[in-house]
Amino acid sequence: MNIRRRSRDVTLVGVMVATLEVAKFALSFLANVELVTLLIMLYTLYFGRKILYVIPVFVLVEGIIYGFGIWWIMYLYVWPLLALVTHLFRKNESVFVWAVIAGVFGLTFGALCAIPYFFIGGWSTAVSWWVAGIPHDIIHCVSNFAITLILFPPLQKALSKLRIAN
Repeated sequence: MNIRRRSRDVTLVGVMVATLEVAKFALSFLANVELVTLLIMLYTLYFGRKILYVIPVFVLVEGIIYGFGIWWIMYLYVWPLLALVTHLFRKNESVFVWAVIAGVFGLTFGALCAIPYFFIGGWSTAVSWWVAGIPHDIIHCVSNFAITLILFPPLQKALSKLRIAN
């Protein structure tokens, strides 16, 4: 790979991570309403394997900004899981299906994030942590569904114009 291509790839990853951070911060005043899910899905679809660089850098930056707590451990597997699910459904062309995937991801986010609590305090700790967060997961589900339904088409159109050969 030549230096120009590598420089372009590093720049692209940096821009994607910066966009994730700005999008997260922009909606941080709204609990469980975020654009990160939608952006990771779109980045996976349009930039393929580059997501394997974007997610770890995003998670590292999150830790640097907000501290390395238990929530950070969750990010190490939750976002890659979303990228994997997106990759598995990559041939899908229905915006509604993408909205459902984003909604299901939001609904299961709390259960996925309860996993470290199982190792810390067993089943009762993990289940109680998850159950306590179900109202937030419902908000996360509905907002992910709506945001994806509304923003997926215009962002998909914009990214298709910017697609860089993988």
